[in-house]
Amino acid sequence: MTTVQLTLSPEVAASDARIREEIAHQLSLPLDQITSIQIRRRNIDARQRRILVNLSVEVYLSGEEPEVDTFEDLVYPDVSSAPTAVVVGAGPCGLFAALRLIELGVRPIIVERGQEVMQRRRDLAELARTGIIDPESNYSYGEGGAGAFSDGKLYTRSKKRGSVEKALRVFCRFGADPKILVDAHPHIGTDKLPVIIRRMREQILLSGGEVHFGCRMTELIREQGAVTGIVCASGETFMGPVILATGHSARDVYRYLHSAGVLLEAKSIAVGVRLEHPQALIDEIRYHSPEGRGKWLPAAEYVYKAQSGGRGVYSFCMCPGGFIVPASTAPEEMVVNGMSPANRGSRWANSGMVVELRPEDIPQTDIKIDYLHSPLALMAWCEELERRSYIAAGRSLRAPAQRMTDFLKGRASSSLPSSSYTMGLTSSDLHRWMSHFVTHRLADGFRAFERTTKGFITEEAQLIAVESRTSSPVRIPRDREHYRHVLIDGLYPAGEGAGYAGGIISAAIDGENAATALATSLLHGR
Repeated sequence: MTTVQLTLSPEVAASDARIREEIAHQLSLPLDQITSIQIRRRNIDARQRRILVNLSVEVYLSGEEPEVDTFEDLVYPDVSSAPTAVVVGAGPCGLFAALRLIELGVRPIIVERGQEVMQRRRDLAELARTGIIDPESNYSYGEGGAGAFSDGKLYTRSKKRGSVEKALRVFCRFGADPKILVDAHPHIGTDKLPVIIRRMREQILLSGGEVHFGCRMTELIREQGAVTGIVCASGETFMGPVILATGHSARDVYRYLHSAGVLLEAKSIAVGVRLEHPQALIDEIRYHSPEGRGKWLPAAEYVYKAQSGGRGVYSFCMCPGGFIVPASTAPEEMVVNGMSPANRGSRWANSGMVVELRPEDIPQTDIKIDYLHSPLALMAWCEELERRSYIAAGRSLRAPAQRMTDFLKGRASSSLPSSSYTMGLTSSDLHRWMSHFVTHRLADGFRAFERTTKGFITEEAQLIAVESRTSSPVRIPRDREHYRHVLIDGLYPAGEGAGYAGGIISAAIDGENAATALATSLLHGR
């Protein structure tokens, strides 16, 4: 086997036969000597006007046969009789933690406040029909967590925390397209993820684990200072050391922990809007062509970063060919998020456009809260912003929106472009109710992005509010080596909800790490 690096045009890179021809030319071999090729890495380089595709290809010649990866090395034994651990939350962190516990010989008991993923689909359809939020089954709560219905992007910069490839292989083990192991920015899609998540749950049950839906944790059981189990709202109790993987929107959990004297810390967050452009326009400006993506390229993505007043302004969770959805988890709050199906085939591109906000910044904003010095201060700040958004939306899920050009001129929009957001939009001057700390920095950021990408500022784009669930407003401090809470044995805070991850893959890796630490302590006393 020989590994070859190729730089090709999109058209050539889309053809297996053309790739083989390029390899034969580079290796000075007859074409018929190449028996098989396997693409191991694919990356689109759109920095210059000529778009290129970089490939890393394994080449097999006569007499050489590639190994077919069936992912059967990922083995999940029967743990029916093994010691138990409780996993609170069935998002990517909780699911991967449970699977890792099984690998290591511990029986996981998952408790999830929301519903199983297929029931969530039905609940979300009901939300779209009625405009009424179910506080226990929505775009944030339920099997798969927020990641199940927020695009399914698997790219992460968190390379040092654990094996990204292992996490991707787990997804493939349960049915994801193996192309996610190849693409530089892998993506499954909101239409594909639910089936994969269901298969993960089926494996957990097959191995002897338990999964309980509609089971909201309300209390930690503590004996001699250590956590030994949980109590749910139903009164049910589940015993074992606890991996707390609740996700970043479980605000009732933060309130409970604070009231119970569990040490918490406020952490920085980022808030702003969803910015929506026509996807065709993003294709044109990112691929430097009036023809846009053409026949051979995918829907274009972007990443932008800038600074304004000493704080970061940046794009977040960019969804090419995607949709904007209502991500509220309680009545009288208006929150939006973005997602994309596998084919990224809608007419719109959307991205979070957010501004960094630190705990010490709160006094500089016009949003006043009662407990400024509490670790829950930024959470309270976000709740007030979401209430303002709800009021601006006419006390409904019709999201407040403003054309990008009108936002920069400080005026309300007399009309709004068409949108992927199906609940409807209400024209609103965001400067009137969002904090000036946020809005003027967003404006600075947009102007900076326009300087590097001409055409980014356009009246065809609009800001849809509010994007406030980018990360947890709280960190639950833990021991760096053992993943336990710094003061409480038996409690393993993990994932986005604990303040240690930012996306599906980083949450999955953090869940695996917490599970490894728990299993080591439970089985070996370390």
